[in-house]
Amino acid sequence: MPGFKAAFLNEAVKLLKKKKIMAAAILSILAVLIGQIAVTAVKHGLGLRVVGSTEFPIVVLSIFTYTILPLFAIFVAIDMFNGEFSSNTMKITLARPVSRLGVYSAKVLNIALFILANLMFVMVLSLLVGFIFNPASASLLGVARVLLSYIATFFPVFVFALLVVLLSNILQGGLAVFFLSILIFIAFNFLGIFFSSYSSFFVTSMLDWYTLWISESFNIFKIFRQILILLGCGIMLFTAGYYLFDKKDI
Repeated sequence: MPGFKAAFLNEAVKLLKKKKIMAAAILSILAVLIGQIAVTAVKHGLGLRVVGSTEFPIVVLSIFTYTILPLFAIFVAIDMFNGEFSSNTMKITLARPVSRLGVYSAKVLNIALFILANLMFVMVLSLLVGFIFNPASASLLGVARVLLSYIATFFPVFVFALLVVLLSNILQGGLAVFFLSILIFIAFNFLGIFFSSYSSFFVTSMLDWYTLWISESFNIFKIFRQILILLGCGIMLFTAGYYLFDKKDI
């Protein structure tokens, strides 16, 4: 346990020092601000109230989860594995008194925390912007729906990140992993549209599954089925990624 804690803190420090974290924060802020500018322009130009204070974060989430969030999740996963292999810093990481499973788990946990932190950052920012521009429509129920939506979105994005981790341990070049991850992301979304009855098996097609959690007709059986699919995919991807990571010659 002490070895894992040290490995986790080491990976967290390395992650915080990366410029991609700042870039993700800046782009997230810009996405929220541009979204609010567009909503304000429609409101004043056409006289229509497009969204309320707690509806605005949901609109931001629907765009954010298909653009900035998966893109930076790919970047972070590649840096955690391909980046260290190519710079030969992985030898230093594995020289510490911690097992390979501990190192691998610490890296995956940091990826998960990055995704969750990015989601919470955008949620808080979009809520603040929504309250400033539409204070009259604020409600505790609306805030609860927003929080539930952002937490639910974490799981499919994290499973997709585990797929990127697996690819990072299969392919040597970070650029190859990046383009392959983008192609898989696009392909899964198209497959989810054309084969809608099997869309639950394409992880990226579940990025909007938060709508099931906040809809008026709560379909508990469909939600439970998708939870099992995400859990099963996550376990298999984590295990396969660790197997390849453990077999690598450093």
